[in-house]
Amino acid sequence: MELPLVVGVDGSDFSLAAVDWAVDEAVRRGLPLRLVHAALPEPGDGSTSPEGRERPAGRMTAENIIGSATERARRRDPRVRVTSEVQAEGAVHALLREGYHAVALVTGSRGRGEFKGLLLGSVSRAVAARARCPVIVVRGDKAGLTGVHERILLGAADPAAIGEALSFAFREAEARGCVLDVVRAWRFPAHESTDHPRLTEAFARRCEQRASALLDVLLQDAIRDHPHVTVRRDTVEGPARTVLLKRSAAADLVVIGARRRPVRFGLRLGRVAQTLLHHADCPVAVVPRRV
Repeated sequence: MELPLVVGVDGSDFSLAAVDWAVDEAVRRGLPLRLVHAALPEPGDGSTSPEGRERPAGRMTAENIIGSATERARRRDPRVRVTSEVQAEGAVHALLREGYHAVALVTGSRGRGEFKGLLLGSVSRAVAARARCPVIVVRGDKAGLTGVHERILLGAADPAAIGEALSFAFREAEARGCVLDVVRAWRFPAHESTDHPRLTEAFARRCEQRASALLDVLLQDAIRDHPHVTVRRDTVEGPARTVLLKRSAAADLVVIGARRRPVRFGLRLGRVAQTLLHHADCPVAVVPRRV
């Protein structure tokens, strides 16, 4: 059975933007699309009227939300294969469970009822931190959302975390027929600074050479397996989150490996992922290591 691209739908403008993006992605990659609306039942929603003819108001609202999203998806591109479901549970738990049988999970940057100034919603943040499959948070400006740049950006960080992200980015670039920019940021250690400019310059050159050599090793097999993808590699001095955030303005999708660290109540994403999910100018794909 072919795994679908799963979209979390809550009726907000952000989730409808996610539906639009996911339709285009599903057609591009020849995937079925599954729309899921999940919400805990409101008090009194577990029963009907004595005559049994009326449906609970909460259930009717949920069905209207998922029905409208399904119709929107089919209007956007009739070729897409769409299924949908309403689930009576918390959105985070529902999407995490869906992620076990999905190519990827797609969410809007935030949902209904959340504060207007909020940059990233609680559901999107929790799903990106915990899902076992790639999570794509649809955000950014109009250019980034519509894919006019014809460029995928991959942040090449820790080799232990990039494996699945590397494969994901190459598949995306191949499906879109676009350029893949692979960027590795490196830092000049403060303790290596000297009063001799030539020594400082020589050390910086060695740091950049090491970063470039690592890129060559990381990309060797993927380039061989995807010969039709045009790859542009670059090494840049500076914090990775700053470098990738700036370059997201010229990308249609930024892909990063998930660096998760345990905290008291679960997992938390690293600084790079958090910065991009809050501020990137295009959708962000967070790709976990294979479990």
